[in-house]
Amino acid sequence: MIVTKKVLPRRTFLRGMGISIALPFLQSMVPAFAAAPSPVRRLGFVFFPMGMIPAPWIPASDGKLDLTPSLRALAPVREQVTVITNLELKNSISESNGNHALSNCGFLSAARAKMTEGSDYYLATTADQLAAGAIGKDTRFPSLELGTELLSVVGSCDNGYACVYQNCLSWSSPTTPLPMEADPRVVLERLFGDGSSPAERRRLLQQSGSLLDFVLQDVSQLRRNIGPYDRNKVDEYLDSVREVERRIQNAEKGADPVVSNLSPPALPVSVPAEWEDHVKLMFDLQVLAFRADLTRVITFQLAREASSRTYPQIGVPEPHHPLSHHRNVPVAVDKLAKINAYHVSLISYYLQKLQATADGEGSLLDQSLLLIGSGMGNSDAHTHSNLPILVAGGGGGHKGGRHIRFKEPTPLANLHLALLDKVGVALDKFGDSTAKMGGVFEPLSL
Repeated sequence: MIVTKKVLPRRTFLRGMGISIALPFLQSMVPAFAAAPSPVRRLGFVFFPMGMIPAPWIPASDGKLDLTPSLRALAPVREQVTVITNLELKNSISESNGNHALSNCGFLSAARAKMTEGSDYYLATTADQLAAGAIGKDTRFPSLELGTELLSVVGSCDNGYACVYQNCLSWSSPTTPLPMEADPRVVLERLFGDGSSPAERRRLLQQSGSLLDFVLQDVSQLRRNIGPYDRNKVDEYLDSVREVERRIQNAEKGADPVVSNLSPPALPVSVPAEWEDHVKLMFDLQVLAFRADLTRVITFQLAREASSRTYPQIGVPEPHHPLSHHRNVPVAVDKLAKINAYHVSLISYYLQKLQATADGEGSLLDQSLLLIGSGMGNSDAHTHSNLPILVAGGGGGHKGGRHIRFKEPTPLANLHLALLDKVGVALDKFGDSTAKMGGVFEPLSL
């Protein structure tokens, strides 16, 4: 028998003027009779601010996961989620009350930040960047750092702590914070640009309307060289890219021309008017980045510590930060629980998108590990104990559908050690860790 299958390189790109679109994994990239490639290891982090209200968040029983009111939106992905309680960030405790900054910067570092209002800030290399050094070397972007707020403020933002601690989750070294990107247009062009001038790409896009128009010739040629299954997969993937681009274009069309001409603008014109639409767009960009293997490490700040965002769409018109000092007033506690549940519903949107996206023998969610949570427990008291923490995905053999409660306060850094180990980073110590966390990757005994 003569095998004539033409094998595509794994790093196949559709190219056009100023555009370079990576393809998802296709059957045509596997040589005939070759064993299926090993699953790609991916690690994602999602941060949300100001902790949680314990009663509607923490499951009453250990073991099999019963979803509480705050977590109910996770029902479609329940078997891929583990809830972990009684974790802490000891190095974020501060007598000087810089707790919002320390909540943010401690989440991925588990380190004690240097108290300073100047540029002599000092923290640690964060877990995501250690992972990027191990699994990001073969991708276009070793890591992506994303958020929903663009902040360029400097100086002191939280009682003697520099704004950088509150603005950046990721640090590539103790003195190198990595800024987050919140502009969807910038993220899209970064993912699919070829290194040419953003201004030149923007000019061409204004003439054409879509970055996909630049690669139509390559698409036609590709379709002639792949089978029906892969053609459908490529079409579905390009439809996803076009849909994200369409939503960005709609936001730009709806921008107030007076506001967008301010210098600098309050928000980029590609940011949707509704915050929820912005969040979902940023999540969809993350799915595209994982799907095309443009990166294997992503951090995302869902909302910023000390955020004064309001949520009238869920019946919470009060700003989040002042409301977080609830003093156990029942009305305030109930509204904060609503915010918790709303944030979880958006995270569930992301997990379901990953679950619905094929990747090899499973889905992107099957092949990824995600740490989701906050660096604060009780927002009223600014504590950094009993943190709201979720682990999601099937990467590293993780089995979800359960609640793990530690009897004694346990460093979040122990979980970081376990997650890093699963992506090939073997460390004896991270932050204030005491041991690599066990139990998260072992089968549940019922």
